[in-house]
Amino acid sequence: MTKIIETTEISRMYKMGTEIVHALQSVSITIDKGEYVAFMGPSGSGKSTLMNIIGCLDTPTSGTYILNNHDVSHLTENELAEIRNKEIGFVFQTFNLLPRASALDNVALPLIYAGYGKYKREEKAMQALENVNLADRAHHKPNELSGGQRQRVAIARALVNDPSIILADEPTGNLDSKTSYDIMDLFQELHDEGNTIIMVTHEDDIAHYSHRIVRLRDGLVESDEVNTDIRATRKPEPI
Repeated sequence: MTKIIETTEISRMYKMGTEIVHALQSVSITIDKGEYVAFMGPSGSGKSTLMNIIGCLDTPTSGTYILNNHDVSHLTENELAEIRNKEIGFVFQTFNLLPRASALDNVALPLIYAGYGKYKREEKAMQALENVNLADRAHHKPNELSGGQRQRVAIARALVNDPSIILADEPTGNLDSKTSYDIMDLFQELHDEGNTIIMVTHEDDIAHYSHRIVRLRDGLVESDEVNTDIRATRKPEPI
């Protein structure tokens, strides 16, 4: 298998007043291309800090992080931004959509930073919306969409640049149970197509859609195991 993520003894410390918080302590993990991994742990376990470092939103205090054969441990803010736009597709709990922009324009946003012209942006954005079964809502604004549809727009935006990895931070946190399972079915389809997916969640039933579960506690990896209880994917109901 091709290694896409490799962290070696990464630690992250924060100064809060006079106190030093050890958010991560010597974490070493490897994730191969095409894996579907969930990070789990209680509040303060370090899972969000690890996600931020893997997503190039932050850098480790010590240790090394290799992403797709590039050492990204000590890059500048601008260099990290370039890596993020090229390599990583983000899906957030709160969707993070521009309220006054259409679904199509929201999905096309990363392509502006990547330097695509208007026609190519719209073509790629429409294809991404088709991939999440939402092309018929391309010209709707977020407030005209349901929660599940907004998350599909966010997933299409994450996919539009053909990223190396998809990072999903509590992707079902703002959704009801049925919509959550529909979104997890979509993630399973994306994984079946060869996408590498890393998800942060505190919900056991959501984590069990992944194929590997990494549990963190107090900034340390508590366990890293293959998931033997993968949730069976349900077929989408006919509309």
